Amino acid sequence: MKKTIVIVDDHVLIAKALEGIIDNFKDFEVIYVCENGKDMIQKFENNSKIPDIILLDISMPIMDGFETVLWLKENQPDIKVMALSMQGDDKSVIKMIKNGAKGYLLKNTHPKDLETALVKLNTEGFFYPEWASRIIFSNLNNEKESKDTVRISDREKEFLKYTVTELSYKEIADKMCCSPRTVESYRDQLCEKLDLKTRVGLAVFAMKNGFD
Repeated sequence: MKKTIVIVDDHVLIAKALEGIIDNFKDFEVIYVCENGKDMIQKFENNSKIPDIILLDISMPIMDGFETVLWLKENQPDIKVMALSMQGDDKSVIKMIKNGAKGYLLKNTHPKDLETALVKLNTEGFFYPEWASRIIFSNLNNEKESKDTVRISDREKEFLKYTVTELSYKEIADKMCCSPRTVESYRDQLCEKLDLKTRVGLAVFAMKNGFD
């Protein structure tokens, strides 16, 4: 069964072109397009189908991407949000990720790269291209989280070691001889302790503090 996608973008021609591109992908389909965050919320309230993934523009009238992804995190946390924008500056990237986006792409991304990103977002729960990862790393490098100031258990340290690999959470669970739910609890506990939002953030923390 194909994963469902909703595009939220006030540029109708771009959104429709994107819809046509995605509908040619093997594992994904666009179920509808919204012009801004408020339009999306209204569709949800009118019982429109809730998608698996949302491709979200940032600069929109009425309700922009920053507000929309924050609303989604609080009201529809199971939806994976991929920011798709012309804005690639540090401030926009960091704010979208902190507000809950699980991925970030620029609108000039090649269709094949978009499909790869969607696959990784669906299977791994996140996707950030190399340029976005550098921004995230730089931002975290300027923060003061440290293994000396945060109490991390031995099992959490073991989990951190695996965050820098390409293993899925299920594969990490197998390595750690525990259930995927237990691995998810390690992730959630560490994210809360370190004030992080994503696996990328955990992986950067692991590398910076010698857990890799």
